[in-house]
Amino acid sequence: MSLEANLSPAWIESLYRAWQEDPDGVPPEWGAFFRGFDLGREGPPPPGEGAEAAAPTLKQSAVQSLIYRYRDIGHLLACTDPLSPCALDHPLLDLETFDLETADLDRVFAARGFLKGRATLREILDTLRQTYCRSVGVEFMHIQDPAERRWLIDRMEPTRNRPELSGEEKQLILEHLQEATLFEEFLHRKFLGQKRFSLEGGEALIPVLDALVRRAASLGVRDLVLGMPHRGRLNVLANIFHKPLETIFAEFADNLEFGFVGEGDVKYHKGFSVDHRYGEHPIHLSLASNPSHLEAVDPVVEGKCRARQEGYGADGEKLVLPVLIHGDAAFAGQGVVTETLNLSGLEGYRTGGTVHIVVNNQIGFTTAAADARSTRYATDVAKMLMVPIFHVHGEDPEAAVSAVHLALDYRQAFGRDAVVEIICYRRHGHNEGDEPYFTQPLMYGKIKDRPPAHEVYAARRVAEGKSPETVAAGAEAIRRRLEEGLDRPSEPVDLGFRDKWGEIERDYSPKAVFTGVETDRLQALARQLAELPAGFTPHPKAARLMEKRREAVLAGAGIDWAAAEALAFGSLLAEGVPVRLSGQDSRRGTFSQRHSTIVDMETGRTHVPLAALPGGAAFRPFDSSLSEAAVLGFEYGYSLETPGGLTLWEAQFGDFVNGAQVIIDQFIASGAAKWDRASGLALLLPHGYEGQGPEHSSARIERFLQLCAGDNLVVAVPSTPAQYFHLLRRQVLQSFRRPLIVLTPKSLLRHPECVSELDAFAGGPFREVLPEETDTGETTRVLLCSGKVYYDLDDRRRKSGRRGVAIVRLEQLFPLRSDLLKETLEPFAGAEVVWVQEEPENGGAWPFLRPRLTALLGKEPRYVGRDAAASPAVGSHRLHTREQEQILAEAFGD
Repeated sequence: MSLEANLSPAWIESLYRAWQEDPDGVPPEWGAFFRGFDLGREGPPPPGEGAEAAAPTLKQSAVQSLIYRYRDIGHLLACTDPLSPCALDHPLLDLETFDLETADLDRVFAARGFLKGRATLREILDTLRQTYCRSVGVEFMHIQDPAERRWLIDRMEPTRNRPELSGEEKQLILEHLQEATLFEEFLHRKFLGQKRFSLEGGEALIPVLDALVRRAASLGVRDLVLGMPHRGRLNVLANIFHKPLETIFAEFADNLEFGFVGEGDVKYHKGFSVDHRYGEHPIHLSLASNPSHLEAVDPVVEGKCRARQEGYGADGEKLVLPVLIHGDAAFAGQGVVTETLNLSGLEGYRTGGTVHIVVNNQIGFTTAAADARSTRYATDVAKMLMVPIFHVHGEDPEAAVSAVHLALDYRQAFGRDAVVEIICYRRHGHNEGDEPYFTQPLMYGKIKDRPPAHEVYAARRVAEGKSPETVAAGAEAIRRRLEEGLDRPSEPVDLGFRDKWGEIERDYSPKAVFTGVETDRLQALARQLAELPAGFTPHPKAARLMEKRREAVLAGAGIDWAAAEALAFGSLLAEGVPVRLSGQDSRRGTFSQRHSTIVDMETGRTHVPLAALPGGAAFRPFDSSLSEAAVLGFEYGYSLETPGGLTLWEAQFGDFVNGAQVIIDQFIASGAAKWDRASGLALLLPHGYEGQGPEHSSARIERFLQLCAGDNLVVAVPSTPAQYFHLLRRQVLQSFRRPLIVLTPKSLLRHPECVSELDAFAGGPFREVLPEETDTGETTRVLLCSGKVYYDLDDRRRKSGRRGVAIVRLEQLFPLRSDLLKETLEPFAGAEVVWVQEEPENGGAWPFLRPRLTALLGKEPRYVGRDAAASPAVGSHRLHTREQEQILAEAFGD
């Protein structure tokens, strides 16, 4: 059976209509098929004319195939590598490949939608080569939307992919090349041997960024958020953001008079923001702080942009522009790149397209391209999005500027990503103390002989009539500015929380925050959350669950975990606090507990009860892609822009959170200390030992606690629905912001004892230490614990009838409220204190608490828990049960 027989007739008809509008916009084999179809409809040629008529038709078809082929793979002949000779031909683009010959060059062919409609083959070839085979190679025919392809063709072919730049634009290019190169040379002379990760060899980035910012401002963009690695960062700060030179130089001098709060970071990791104005067009520029973990900042920038876009309303995607600068090795090699690209079209994460600029210096530290990727281009991973990719010669800044203009215009027109790859080189080693000749002697032999970029372009401008004296004077003025910046005293940097962060305090405070809500408000809320639109048919189990929650709140007892969470969210929304919740299954909940989104069983439409509350702030629940790193990075970035909202990310199981370890270590745990950037992001990590094996038991509390210092995080293990309610509300009602790590339950979601009475929600606040009401005089043993194991201990105590054993829960592990714990334990003077946990001895809270409890008690408490283990849990349910029984027996001394 033929391929056509397996295709949808409707699809073939739509492709035929697309071919009629744009013959070059469909694959050549389909173009030939449709041309034959049309010829067949016209009937046979007159007698005796068959062969003569067929020959021109075949030639015409060959020319159409040639045009398509150049658009498709003309980039293979593009001259884009400053270090390699240009390819002159390619077998797939030879005339003979299309059964064309030299004699056909002066024949006229129809070229619908190309040139003036009819042209000689020589004219057609010349236009194709100028458009697709000079300093810009374009990959765009993989794009499936004919309208997008035609839009690009209509802008590239009439200008031969080289729009004429104005004299002012060319002068700006020259000035920025001079600034870029002379800045690096100045740093090299004045701060010899200090790391700066020079941009030399890739100086075209500076005129490209300047052109992008100016174009964005002219198109109405109000906010541009930039993420980039350390290479070239100081150059971008100086020449795009106009960060005061004296401040940059003071950082080289390691000036500690800036009054920085926290530990700080090296100069080429720091962010910055500034307001620019180009004529009548203002634009705010932000450079995100980032670590040396390449590409980790990508999703953070996207999250920041999404939050800002929502702040602008319906036009937000047009008004806020994410721009990401990448290195070639990192763009191809880092998985977070693919994860972030995959977010670009998803409902909860789209930002209306990102402009990507890949600075391809053809090496990664010492690794050659052949060892760094398996693809032809470093940018091939971006093809998954079916967006245009422009490969540009790094020593042709005019071509690079034109390419980034087109990339931005495409983004604004279609709301999709676009990629510009600047193919250049790295003049020095990976850093200024590195010797590149060890590993790339041939490459660096070529680089050594290449003149600086600004000199090459200056010679070009002089050849076009620019005065050499004017060019030299411009360079001299830049040198003077650099010297003056070095001589000027640096003013202390303003590090105060500003704008939307103006009312947020920097310092952590243990002061209790009232988080209670009146019972009548909560009952009214419960009624509203149980309402469904007219004609809506929910799943019967979901309907029963909604009704059960309503009844529990109205009865004032038996309120479970998910109901408490809904009440926390709903009460915050009513108070004007927006809530965003995302995760791989967060709408329903991994354990089918939440059901924040109800689906109509007959129509498939959805209903979000919390979003339907009248007069409240926005509730935004999203199921995410199957990613931890990019999604958590996105939510962290979002939280940086929304201090007045509650942003939550939920792991499917807490065990999987380590898929985002870079985001946790480099941003969440240390961002405030390094960059003075606070976050109120909350992580919900299902945790607990129920015999589900080593991949579904532990969120590895020990790792979070190991990161804790200086009140940088809050790590909590609430054990009741009411406690969880107050914890969530406290996170956004307190005066400061800290990331919150919540170890949430699994089996407790439906545990009959894990419920709260309504009065507990009206009271509060969240209690970091939760004792029982017990007769302290009879107590001979105090069991300290956190989380689910409390219910196992309590059940064992009740069933055994044991007396004299008190159980105290640590609901907040960090910052540890030693004062409250000491106060709680004082009535039990003389009683044995035992720490009980389900986790292995080298995990859980014990490694963190052991020295602290010892200092508090004056002696080390007895440990009860699993033995130290390489794996967090056993794989056998029978063995798990045996271990659990042993823990309970040891805890009670049985």
